[in-house]
Amino acid sequence: QVQLVESGGGLVQAGGSLRLSCAASGRTFSTYAVGWFRQAPGKERDFVAAITGGGGTTYSTESVKGRFTISRNNAKNTVYLQMNSLKLEDTAVYYCAATSRALIAGNYRGTGYWPYWGQGTQVTVSS
Repeated sequence: QVQLVESGGGLVQAGGSLRLSCAASGRTFSTYAVGWFRQAPGKERDFVAAITGGGGTTYSTESVKGRFTISRNNAKNTVYLQMNSLKLEDTAVYYCAATSRALIAGNYRGTGYWPYWGQGTQVTVSS
């Protein structure tokens, strides 16, 4: 089992940057894939990006490609989401999630694929 704690959210102007962190407990963190999701008010929780346990493969949704980068440091049990060129529509609560399952094409975009979740961190982009 793994426990996740997000940090790094805040208020930023459009065009700015933030780096979110997802700190995990457990000695087998490198065996877990980690994903980032976000949920805007009144909307569903949507997939943003994911990274395999070893960090060799990443996936991201089309709307953030070229702007957001997911990475991990298994020695620190931490996954990062570097967010650049932020837009108003990036405003949401961002959640990290973990799974011991392989990231099968398409399946990992659903919230049901991920059994472990953090509490979320608010990101607000202002004009």
